[in-house]
Amino acid sequence: MLNYIWGGLIVLSLVFALTSDITDFVQDTYRNGTPLPVTIIFEEEYHADTRRQYVEVQLSGTDLTAHYGDSTMTGNTWPGVLLQTSAGRELRFAEEASLAEPLQTICQETGQEDCRGALQGIPAGTEWQTAITFRSVRWVKMNAIAGAALDFARTAVTLALGLIGGLGLWMGLLKIAEASGMLQALVRFTQPLIRPLFPKVPKDHPALGLIVLNLSANMLGMGNAATPLGIKAMQELQTLNETEDTATDPMVMLLTMNTASVQILPPVTLVAIMGLQINQLFFSILITTGLSLIVGITAVKLLGRLKRYREVTS
Repeated sequence: MLNYIWGGLIVLSLVFALTSDITDFVQDTYRNGTPLPVTIIFEEEYHADTRRQYVEVQLSGTDLTAHYGDSTMTGNTWPGVLLQTSAGRELRFAEEASLAEPLQTICQETGQEDCRGALQGIPAGTEWQTAITFRSVRWVKMNAIAGAALDFARTAVTLALGLIGGLGLWMGLLKIAEASGMLQALVRFTQPLIRPLFPKVPKDHPALGLIVLNLSANMLGMGNAATPLGIKAMQELQTLNETEDTATDPMVMLLTMNTASVQILPPVTLVAIMGLQINQLFFSILITTGLSLIVGITAVKLLGRLKRYREVTS
């Protein structure tokens, strides 16, 4: 069901983006190819033999309103650079220049660090009345969605590669614990605490030890370690499951406790973000996660007693 929801959201986003881009094309939102009047003010005088000159760029509110049809646009003056090459003259706004929409979008879509455009005419004196033509801009929303999709795909691959090391390490340690008998010893030691929450799991079952390890890793803020432990615990609980597509009560309890686990130590990610300031949130995190764990366990126990849920999970 979740796949259908994600698929529907993707289709809706593509339809929205396509509609928006077609509207921009029909209304010529970005005035592609249409010169915009601009005033270039030189620091001293224009020098025809100078390849690079620092200037002030002035756009009037009247010209902006007439050009883009937006009465809310106001004029301003920004620093810039006039470049002269054999291909012609080009104006580049300073990187820190904050331009109003749709100029900001036009500059971003050119793929350059600064906003730039070709100039018309030949300058003279200290002030030059000319016009600038920006590069054509099309399919803004579609490009944004495609870029976001690629960024998230790159992030997903990075996260997956980062988890491989942790997964391999902890799965290897689990194998060592099983072979050496440490896991069985942990099960016997922790049974008095865990068994009341998992009454349907047989005594001395390996899943109990894995559950303890999973919860311990979560409590110590080691999310990467808790993930393989939780997966292994679910696999062991599945061996007690008579159906392949329905979660048992112990599975639901484990998922609830894993999600709402008490955090004795703050998560590693939060520590990396906040540093020593995380100490100010220690008691808040401890109280919140403790209450969430109590609420989660209570909800699982109460819902498990209702007839409709017993029929689904039986």
